[in-house]
Amino acid sequence: MTSTTETAAAADPGPAAMPQRRVLVIIGALLLGMLLAALDQTIVATALPTIAGDLHGLSHLSWVITAYLLASTVSTPLWGKLGDMYGRKTFFQASIAIFLVGSALSGLSHSIIELIAFRALQGLGGGGLIVGAQTIVADVVPPRQRGRYQGIFGATFGVASVLGPLIGGFFVDNLSWRWVFYINLPIGIVALAVTAAVLPGRLTKTHHVIDYAGTALIGSAAVCLVLLTSLGGNTFGWNSFPIYLLGVLAVASAAGFVLVERRAAEPVIPPRLFANGVFSSASVVGFAVGFAMFGALAYLPQYMQVVRGVSPSLSGLRLLLDHLPSAEQAAVTPAPPGR
Repeated sequence: MTSTTETAAAADPGPAAMPQRRVLVIIGALLLGMLLAALDQTIVATALPTIAGDLHGLSHLSWVITAYLLASTVSTPLWGKLGDMYGRKTFFQASIAIFLVGSALSGLSHSIIELIAFRALQGLGGGGLIVGAQTIVADVVPPRQRGRYQGIFGATFGVASVLGPLIGGFFVDNLSWRWVFYINLPIGIVALAVTAAVLPGRLTKTHHVIDYAGTALIGSAAVCLVLLTSLGGNTFGWNSFPIYLLGVLAVASAAGFVLVERRAAEPVIPPRLFANGVFSSASVVGFAVGFAMFGALAYLPQYMQVVRGVSPSLSGLRLLLDHLPSAEQAAVTPAPPGR
């Protein structure tokens, strides 16, 4: 038992000791990166109706959120492995830079198609922010303390996702929907400057084989499925050729992904994980939560602002709280005559 423990300790000696103050500064910079990525998953929700009116793109509105999520999800494994191979500091800074460029261009968009494309660029950077922030922790804190810091990152992600619609509604009411994206610039610049100054230049590097085929296939399957559900019954009829083609491509890409993952040296999603009951159950729960959460975030602000007539700020608050009867009634019901 003792020899096994000693062997495990020798296999993972942990990072070289750093002053606690420097560690806290690094963690703060990583939390800013995590905050940016998490916030932008939901902050645009309450701005969507205003964006649709300004850019005349109601039929493509869901893609403003979907483009970010797809790009972030597909790029995450690539960021992780590239960071392991060539240095996490370099790729974490690159992800911040890409995210900031995408944010600036999103705020400058003049059409819904431009906004969707720049949101996808944001998502590419966001994927690197999420995985980089969590993996760099292993390079700056000892193994025994990693759980504590990972918990802080998880809490930051959850709080940012919940507060995003409220913050977005505030910006729409008091500034402009473009500030939903511009707000990322000062936060990101601070995170970039701090990581450049205090993050060690030579973090852990490991050789990996990148599963490009698996990444391309899972991205293709997701894009085809989203296009099918977005365009079906709207742009094209459910019985039309484009919808059938998208369905076939989605199934073929998914089947190809399963075959590739079985043979890949380092698959994006190792099939053996699904033999673990805990992993499978957590995946199902995560899918259900994400399905409900992001579906509601895309629909409810539009319903409350367009149908109920509430302000963007109040619609964000309504998503955050269970009941706001008096505030909502005051916002949508005119005062009686003579008062």
